[in-house]
Amino acid sequence: MVLSSNISVRKTLYEVLSVSEDATYDEIRAAYRSAALTTHPDKAHTTLESSVPSSEQQEFFSVQKAWEILRHPTSRADYDKQLQSSRQNIEIIASEIEVGDMIIESTADTLVLLYPCRCGDYFSITKCELSGMGHLVSGDGEVELQASDSASASIVLGCGSCSLKIKLVINETS
Repeated sequence: MVLSSNISVRKTLYEVLSVSEDATYDEIRAAYRSAALTTHPDKAHTTLESSVPSSEQQEFFSVQKAWEILRHPTSRADYDKQLQSSRQNIEIIASEIEVGDMIIESTADTLVLLYPCRCGDYFSITKCELSGMGHLVSGDGEVELQASDSASASIVLGCGSCSLKIKLVINETS
């Protein structure tokens, strides 16, 4: 299944050169030389003067950019810090939903609230998980907030298969 999304998935510079993040300078240089030879526009019999770069040209430019950054220890260290920071801080919320938008599935053991993801899997949360966060759930899926000072609350749910997240907004009247 092909997903269309506003979220762009980009390779790291290490992935562009097909090396590990702890690769040595010599490994990076060898990978660059190999990638530059295989992605060079002359190999594909295209020219760089074209107004719209082809995918082969874009791949070659990506290889060049990766080499320019990863070959210098200071620029590589800066890139590694940015990469690490982006991995820790990323939390992209695809959409906001309410409890009424979710599918209620009751099993013998518990009540599960489900919402379909674009990838075909589901975002889910159980009655026990909601109770642990201070939200009472009735058998028909009605959610009540236990904290009287809050009119609404929200919970970020991750998909079971992909990296998308949604925000479940729980209003007092849900």
